[in-house]
Amino acid sequence: MGMAGKVCVVTGSNSGIGKETVLGLAELGATVVMVVRNQERGQDALDEIVTKTGNRSVSLMICDMSSMASVRSFAADLKKKHNQINLLINNAGAEFTKRQVTSEGFEQTFAVDYLAPFLLTHELLGLLKAGAPSRTINVSSGLAKNGKIDFDDLQNQRNYKGMQAYSNAKLMLMQFTYALSRRLAGSGVTVNVLMPGFVATNLGKNSGSLRSALMFAMVRPMQISAKRGAETSVYLATADEVKDISGKCFAKKKEVETCPVSYDQEIQERLWNETFRLLAL
Repeated sequence: MGMAGKVCVVTGSNSGIGKETVLGLAELGATVVMVVRNQERGQDALDEIVTKTGNRSVSLMICDMSSMASVRSFAADLKKKHNQINLLINNAGAEFTKRQVTSEGFEQTFAVDYLAPFLLTHELLGLLKAGAPSRTINVSSGLAKNGKIDFDDLQNQRNYKGMQAYSNAKLMLMQFTYALSRRLAGSGVTVNVLMPGFVATNLGKNSGSLRSALMFAMVRPMQISAKRGAETSVYLATADEVKDISGKCFAKKKEVETCPVSYDQEIQERLWNETFRLLAL
């Protein structure tokens, strides 16, 4: 689709795949809202993107994805500035080596990688419907295939492992995508999920452990660039051939199958209801 005048919201966009996605959209003339946690780093990224693209319709908004109050307040602020949006990319993600609990009582990986995109999408559905035809894109991970959904321990209290918690949350994001696509049928809003590949990003830097930092450093030569990693995000956001496709997963700009449990509608619906309860929706 032509992107001039299209309002696009991209979370986690001051570095890595998110920043490259904004750059790609800005080059196509889109109006982009960069959603970042850190004002200073966000401003640096925004200045660089405007300089590279000449597109002055790129703006910055602050949101801490580990805080549901922050997500709600960001959504309310966005509604004051825009009466419709055409694209939401839930790109923000993090992996934490040690188990941490947010001020609202949620395990941090679960909060950032699953609850925040669920809540933000829920809060912005009105704007997406107003901007229809519009698209929602959730950035998952190939690690979702290692994920498990344990309804007795959704928040990883037992035997916490950072990468397992991350894999679980990315599987939940897939299931949310598939469940949401059923609910959005006929609304003019599509929702798809993608796996960007093994990308060199800042993912592991929140982990707070030397071992984890060393592991990420060792594998860096095998990783693809953030620019390559963002290609599928930009493709799903802009390509005409996917405009009517919803409830699918993409990798390397192609539709792919995900792990069997991701398609289990009974688990999807149970998870949906449990998430509604946790977020008091």
